[in-house]
Amino acid sequence: MKAQRVSGRRVNDSLRLRSWRTAVGRLVWRDDRAAQLVEFAVALPLLVVFVVGIFDFSSAYTLKQKLTNVARDAARVAAADPANDVAQPSGIPASVSDAFWVVDNYLIANKINDCGISVSRHSFAAPATWTFSGTGSGCVGTGLVLAINRGYYFPATGGDAPALLTCVPQEPAGGPQPAVISTCVSIQYAYQWRFGRAASLLGSTVALPTKISAIAVSMNEN
Repeated sequence: MKAQRVSGRRVNDSLRLRSWRTAVGRLVWRDDRAAQLVEFAVALPLLVVFVVGIFDFSSAYTLKQKLTNVARDAARVAAADPANDVAQPSGIPASVSDAFWVVDNYLIANKINDCGISVSRHSFAAPATWTFSGTGSGCVGTGLVLAINRGYYFPATGGDAPALLTCVPQEPAGGPQPAVISTCVSIQYAYQWRFGRAASLLGSTVALPTKISAIAVSMNEN
């Protein structure tokens, strides 16, 4: 009788142990927290690339739009001034100075670093192009380059190539053509991308332009 009780206890203990192991096994198989961690670790770099890309390209596009707007405003202001002052390359004509301050004041008002650009630091190229540049105030790379050409020969006929960023007139393919004396304003602003470093998380390299540029041409009125 005693042997049967002992044997019955052993059977019950064995069944309990087996059921306990089965329950634990089911819990282990049902617990997918480890799988979620692995999925998150795999998806995290891709998520970072998307987020950084959205913010980076949005910032670059916004800067492009602002530079385009101020280039147009500066070209219109200079083109409305008399052009008889450009014959004195030793100094800065009033029309060029007006365009410069339109650009500089716009950058400061929109909280864009003007790179320490100054009206007193410039270079002149005949016949009537003034170039201002600044690399200070924490700007990266080439900083800010502003070119103002008060004697730009804008082709009178349509279908021609757009103006160069240097505001130097392009020689037409078919020889000399009728042209309109205009004002060309070019702005080149160094831009530091963050998307390239984010893309490196996926093991890829991205070649992006180092400058955001804008150019505008306006016909001289006087």
